[in-house]
Amino acid sequence: MPQLAALFALTALLYAMVGFGGGSTYNALLVLNGTDYRILPAIALICNIIVVTGGSWRFWQAGHLQLARILPWIVLSVPAAWLGGRMVISEVVFIGVLGISLLIAGLQLVLERRQVAEEGAVRHVSRPVSYAVGGGIGFLSGMVGIGGGIFLAPVLYLLRWGGPREIAGTASIFILVNSLAGLAGQLMKLEAEHGVASATDLLRDYWLLFPAVLIAGQIGSRLGSAHIPPLLVKRLTAALILYVALRLLWRWYGLIT
Repeated sequence: MPQLAALFALTALLYAMVGFGGGSTYNALLVLNGTDYRILPAIALICNIIVVTGGSWRFWQAGHLQLARILPWIVLSVPAAWLGGRMVISEVVFIGVLGISLLIAGLQLVLERRQVAEEGAVRHVSRPVSYAVGGGIGFLSGMVGIGGGIFLAPVLYLLRWGGPREIAGTASIFILVNSLAGLAGQLMKLEAEHGVASATDLLRDYWLLFPAVLIAGQIGSRLGSAHIPPLLVKRLTAALILYVALRLLWRWYGLIT
């Protein structure tokens, strides 16, 4: 457990520096650790909430959050994340979806420099597009135990929806609300499958991960706002994500063959 906690701390540190929670990589690390896949999303979502709460508050205080613009992206994502969290899926599907999601997320971070460089004037995005994209990402987020910000941010850059700080703040809020909704769905599913006492016992075994991400996340968010080049942090994060994604996809290939 101490080694896993150290890896979680490293993940929280890197993700917090670029404004994300780290849920996708937490899940992957737990899979590679041999943890029961049915409780992985709940653990990852709790860690997500711990990491992004502070970042969301700082973005709010700095004036980078406009709720009127954010609302269309989360109005359907929250119930969709809850529904995703309630879904019962097999281990093969879970690992496959998670591995592919991580691969896409890692490639998006690698390509994000070009997207930011091409960003021009802020463009209006229609509400149907916001609802559809937010709802789709929210459902995937709740199902595999991620916040979804790592998918939303590149979409917002591509659509030229806002500046980097506004997009980072929006992604942070998106992660927070979807993680809360997804966690509610996951806990209801665990309660139905194992009972309240059993589900609590399963999560209690991993308590050391929570203070690890709390401390590392706070450090990461402060370092991210200091003088560390954002591009360097993104490259390090992308390297971590892609490495874990390939490990997961190799394991998934072994399960289906």
